[in-house]
Amino acid sequence: MTLEPNQLDLFSDLPLTSARRTETLVMSADALLKWKRQVSEYQQKVRENKSPQQTALFDIAAKHCDPERIDPLLLRLAPLSFWRMPSDSPGEACLYFIIDSAACVVLYVGETCKSNKRWKGIHACKDYIGSYQDLHYRYGIETAVNAAFWWDAPVDRRARQELELSLIWKWGSPFNKENWKRWGQPFG
Repeated sequence: MTLEPNQLDLFSDLPLTSARRTETLVMSADALLKWKRQVSEYQQKVRENKSPQQTALFDIAAKHCDPERIDPLLLRLAPLSFWRMPSDSPGEACLYFIIDSAACVVLYVGETCKSNKRWKGIHACKDYIGSYQDLHYRYGIETAVNAAFWWDAPVDRRARQELELSLIWKWGSPFNKENWKRWGQPFG
């Protein structure tokens, strides 16, 4: 069989060799603790310093979905395996947070219209969480990764996503891609 120039041969006669995996770099224990401390300090400042509120000439009802009024670290925690629990319904619209409660750090902010279905499939955050927990286990560092839900989220998808994005920016959640430039991507 003759090949035209620039044509690939699907069935090459070359022997197959096992592919080499490059050794992945692992964050040191000191680097992990420093990274967590930086995220935690940033988020504690967010909690302590409320954003300036715009004043109005007229009384305006406060929005019930005001991102300034949502503190993920005060929500009731659920086990990280929440999505494996049997359920009769697809769930409700909500915002959800992945939190390391041992470090008081909001790792991820997400939104869904089907709280019981969102994590049943593929979700990149599961891989980040697994890597994060593995690294803590490797160094014997305490971690307690849980989920927390805010159930008063708008049913309207666009409004819920806008609220999610404002909370991602506010909390600087490191597992959300919007904050990878700030914190790097050491777990993904």
